Amino acid sequence: MGTNLLRRWVPGIDTALTYRRAWLLPDLRAGLVLTTLLIPVGIGYAQVAGLPPSAGLYATIIPLLAYAAFGPSRILVLGPDSALAPIIAVAILPLAMGDGTRAVALAGLLAIMVGVILLLGGLLRLGFVTDLLSKPIRVGYLNALALLVIVSQLPALLGFSVSADSPFGDAVGIVDGIARGKVDLTAMLIGVGALAVIVVLSWRKARVPGVLVAVVGSTAVTVILGLQNDLPVVGALPHGIPTPALGGLAWGDVVALIVPALGIALIAFADTAVISRTFAARRGESVNGSQEMSGIGVSNIAGGLLGGFPISASSSRTPVAEQAGARSQLTNVVGALLIVVFMLLAPGVTAYLPSAAIAAVVVVAAAGLIDVRGFFALVRMNRVDAALSLAAFIGVLAVGVIEGIAVAIILSLGAFVGHAWRPYRAELGRVHGRRGYHDLSRHPEAERLPGIIIVRFDAPLFFANGGIFDEFVRATVIAAGGDIHTVILAAEPITEIDTTAIDELLELDDFLASRGTTLIFAEMKGPVKDKLREYGLSDRFPPARFTGTVGAAVDQVTGTLRGDLDGTIWDDEP
Repeated sequence: MGTNLLRRWVPGIDTALTYRRAWLLPDLRAGLVLTTLLIPVGIGYAQVAGLPPSAGLYATIIPLLAYAAFGPSRILVLGPDSALAPIIAVAILPLAMGDGTRAVALAGLLAIMVGVILLLGGLLRLGFVTDLLSKPIRVGYLNALALLVIVSQLPALLGFSVSADSPFGDAVGIVDGIARGKVDLTAMLIGVGALAVIVVLSWRKARVPGVLVAVVGSTAVTVILGLQNDLPVVGALPHGIPTPALGGLAWGDVVALIVPALGIALIAFADTAVISRTFAARRGESVNGSQEMSGIGVSNIAGGLLGGFPISASSSRTPVAEQAGARSQLTNVVGALLIVVFMLLAPGVTAYLPSAAIAAVVVVAAAGLIDVRGFFALVRMNRVDAALSLAAFIGVLAVGVIEGIAVAIILSLGAFVGHAWRPYRAELGRVHGRRGYHDLSRHPEAERLPGIIIVRFDAPLFFANGGIFDEFVRATVIAAGGDIHTVILAAEPITEIDTTAIDELLELDDFLASRGTTLIFAEMKGPVKDKLREYGLSDRFPPARFTGTVGAAVDQVTGTLRGDLDGTIWDDEP
């Protein structure tokens, strides 16, 4: 039992024990291909986060190795992410106050805190919290993040720098820099050229990654023309392997990073869960969400302890690993080890790597987050969802990245309450020649049964909609006239009822009784009946007030048994 438990929480053991020899060559080849992306992307996202290039490589190496042991997905690639880098920058740079060493320490602390949150969430099976970010909110939020990242990289792409503390300030600084002639023509040509190479090769689905061609090509141009002293370059990497870099921290730093850590943990797992499920489905596999959460948590903790920063799954590097033939996490281990070899044997190569080329890499990656088509699809399908998406987009740009997370969550919760607050509700009637009972608003030919009203309310009953339910039934009864003796509630959609809604239900029952009308519940679910009993309403609503189907309720009221009234509510409503 102990061995099985260990293999469950350390999936790498199971992978090692069941590894097939036929996987070895594809994994090695995929690891080599993947490395060509890991290095420039890691460097680029480190710069977006306001950290030295080496931090991006450390945040790649350590999490890849940790996830190979603790992650449940066979080919998922972890690393620095465009959705997290701007949040990291906003969280740590004000606290670092220009001290690069302190910034690295704060980034490591933030990664550890994110990892602890995710690990605890996995152990407590809290993966459902990612549902707080609905699709419309995520579309708007990620579109805004992508825009922020792209704007932040435009100065580097053009060969100058901008110092501002807001997206609007960045935009103004870029326009001002261009107007003042600060653009470095050489850097711009390299940056735009690298951008074009990546885009064209990606569009043509070339076998050689566009990022590799752009980075190697721009480095070669810099060396051949001797441009390393004439334009901004990444600079040489430190010689060595990842080491702890958590000095100078205080408990006050932990407190200051709690909110950013919670936001990053939510976004990191939400993105990872989607990517993990998608690629597992392609391979006919399944992934345990709690294990995934724990695996990402351990990977963040490990990376934070050794000079890294918060990471998540990559939606751009994982497909590369898959297309290159990856069969297991050995691909990621190979990629991590090759980065270590690069840092040990050739750390000086990046002294010739133009910053403009790295900016091009980041711009293309960030552009992958933009989902304009998804937004316009929301406009066509649901204007409310489109408005929520736009609000999330504006919220991130207006109030900031971290605050934007709170805005996004509040909007998601508001959308949920809004849908449940005013759900679809209908009066049902009979259509001659058709089985069951149908929505009168959608079937004008339907007829109300003499003396009987059948209503349906498509949501749980709780404090926000109990009054609406009460008003709906009362208005329907009053509009029907004075000859109604029975109201049948088709209660199958009602999956929950709280104390506030109970009060509304009792008031409705009193109102109906005062008019000589009886309320009958049809198809009410067992757990909801249990709630009524727990609230002490067994005498108020005895068994005779409940029936298994709407048809049974009609039969009970009319004293008839009709073959065409089987209780099925045949309707085309969602």
